[in-house]
Amino acid sequence: MYQLEKQHAKGKLHAIERITGLLDKNSFREIQSGVTNLEATFGLKPGQFPYDGVITGYGSINGRKVFIYSEDFTVIGGTLGKQHGYKIANVIKLAIENRCPVIGINDSGGARIQEGVNALSGYGEIFYYNTLASGYIPQISIIAGNCAGGAVYSPGITDFIFVIDNISQMYVTGPKVIKSVTNEEITAEELGGAAVHAEVSGVAHFRCENEQNCFEKVRKLLDTIPQCYKEEKPELKEFDDYSNYQVFQYEMNHIIPKERNRAYDVRDIINLISDEDTFIEVMDSFAKNIVVGFGKLRGITVGFVANQPKFAAGALDCDASDKGARFIRYCDAYNIPIITLTDVPGFLPGSGQEKKGIIRHGAKLLYAYSEATTTKLNVILRKAYGGAYIAMCSKHLRADFVYAWPDAEIAVMGAEGAVDILFAKAMRNMEEKDKKEFRDTKIDEYTADFMNAKVASMHGYVDEIIKPEATRERLYADLLLLSQRKALVNVEKKHGNIPL
Repeated sequence: MYQLEKQHAKGKLHAIERITGLLDKNSFREIQSGVTNLEATFGLKPGQFPYDGVITGYGSINGRKVFIYSEDFTVIGGTLGKQHGYKIANVIKLAIENRCPVIGINDSGGARIQEGVNALSGYGEIFYYNTLASGYIPQISIIAGNCAGGAVYSPGITDFIFVIDNISQMYVTGPKVIKSVTNEEITAEELGGAAVHAEVSGVAHFRCENEQNCFEKVRKLLDTIPQCYKEEKPELKEFDDYSNYQVFQYEMNHIIPKERNRAYDVRDIINLISDEDTFIEVMDSFAKNIVVGFGKLRGITVGFVANQPKFAAGALDCDASDKGARFIRYCDAYNIPIITLTDVPGFLPGSGQEKKGIIRHGAKLLYAYSEATTTKLNVILRKAYGGAYIAMCSKHLRADFVYAWPDAEIAVMGAEGAVDILFAKAMRNMEEKDKKEFRDTKIDEYTADFMNAKVASMHGYVDEIIKPEATRERLYADLLLLSQRKALVNVEKKHGNIPL
């Protein structure tokens, strides 16, 4: 009872409280509760620690079966010994065999030093089954306390990591080790708190205010994504919802400003396209120049990938490319249709991006879209320039359908930049007044000849120019058309969702 009170005093729930708070009422069934530690070294006795510090079993969320494990910090600090690790590995194995998601609640002091290499073997088993499960069943990690050393790599392999303010801590080496090796003074929160991994490192996918808020988000996510690879799809019906067509038409036509360089929030468009209150944004605080997340369109789960003009004008950089590529691969692994909303001025220029490896990171986005065989639909909202036009699910990367709104611009670069390069020699010796008139004329000509969507449509790179208000209906019609297309080559498993 004392240990439980200590846990509550830290603002944390007990392992079993977390399980019952997350799962449907009375649905949890524990397995391997009699397993205990076996080692008898450094003062440890066999059978000393009940259930070896981790509770494992299965239950349901919104009526759908899930497997779950929850580390118990009140039992020798939740440290992982051989039996502890093998219990977790067994739960993941059972989830694979039963084709349902697995949820891990991490709250551990790391490897149990007293067990030496046997503790490390427990981690190895977990990593192996995490990798085997990847792309076959959803894997969710909740960081509900400490997660240090080798322990961080299991969540790192899983699909979605949830962190909780003032509770979560993730790092490979802790503050004390860093102090002794590099003499750097840093707190655990500064090193690996929720804000760090949600905003800076990109390790976390969802940031939560408290544990209850975390459980609500997990439940909503699992209610949206498929239960496993090759899950049976719901019966699809023809589009018949025109009740809000005029409202939809007005809102769609007023989201994007008339001024070409003025920002807007692409999430407003996503929320209009998707069913009401269904959009779940993933990694909303990291690489904000791209938006990724799940939504539903007439009940069909889809993945959205969209440039965000509110940040860096929606340009692609290293972090945005990584974020987009990993999300695309997740969707493709589970045959979730991908809807891309393009408004991109290009890849972000600068020596900082080049030194960070924009070539390598940008290639991940190209590769992910090219490799994906799920349904791929693209709507060019305002502009698509240069290599970023190709990277954002263009026809050249085998998008099924590419649409453009009437005022969309598609070109190697913006008209101003193109004219300055093409006519630099001609304008060199002109008077300023003449130069301005000449430049404005050439910009108009370049825009008319090269930048409008009609040019791309003539060459078949855009399948159709559509009105904004027709977007939702058109995309749904495509989902109906393509729902039974694209047979998979590998009937057992498509591919793993590797941590790009």
